[in-house]
Amino acid sequence: MKKPSVPMLLVVISLLRCTNQVYLRVSPNNSQRFENEFLSLSCEEDDSSTVWTLRRNTKIDTGRQCGDGWGKPAGSSCNIGYVLPLDSGVYWCESREGSTSSIINITVSGGSVILQSPVLPVMEGHDVTLHCQTKSPPSKLPADFYKDGSLIRTEPTGHMTIHHVTKSDEGLYKCNISSHGESPPSWISVTEEPTTTTTPSPTFATSPPDSSTFELVWFILVLHLVVFCPLFISTLLMVSLCRHRPTGNTLNQSLTSQTLINQSLLSLTSYTA
Repeated sequence: MKKPSVPMLLVVISLLRCTNQVYLRVSPNNSQRFENEFLSLSCEEDDSSTVWTLRRNTKIDTGRQCGDGWGKPAGSSCNIGYVLPLDSGVYWCESREGSTSSIINITVSGGSVILQSPVLPVMEGHDVTLHCQTKSPPSKLPADFYKDGSLIRTEPTGHMTIHHVTKSDEGLYKCNISSHGESPPSWISVTEEPTTTTTPSPTFATSPPDSSTFELVWFILVLHLVVFCPLFISTLLMVSLCRHRPTGNTLNQSLTSQTLINQSLLSLTSYTA
């Protein structure tokens, strides 16, 4: 049996990786949180047969998996009971075969104000609400919202909604509550809405007929005139004569009819010759 080539095996492995897509979920679904809060991360996919491991990059470790000095593994999930500012960094899922999920950024603040924003990218055309939250007690205070260092607006209730987001809304956001302080910045990503492609109905292009087409049409027309018209006329004559035949000797009538048929056949032969 012929063994598959190395390039073919690489193609198959690549296809398997493309179809085996995993998503990293975070609970609560916020990119920022206060220290000493609970954090749960989980790798979710359609094919549950793959074993996924949570890894992260922070200021104190690089690529270390859950359970190796941080977090408590639980299958394809990882729980952190009390997060600290040192837990700030990027997190992702990784399989034994080397497949990875997209990375997410988690910020743990030791201050008194955080910006609650979605961890995962926002779909273009959807709405997104940002909350400027104080540590204790939680309250809805007036807050200033900034994007890329510039003030957007001040909201009296402490939350701001961006309707029908576009790629231009992507950027670095933060908020500030007077007498409480400023939140760390968080990057908000916007992904393009997937477009649905429709298969166009087939169109048949018409082109003017060429000279050979005209010649064929004329040949068929002449053939019909030469062959079928005499036969049709002869048939009509026969029917007419049979209807109006005079009474008399039956033999004479049969001879007369036979004579007419012979004449018609001779006429048809002369036309087709």
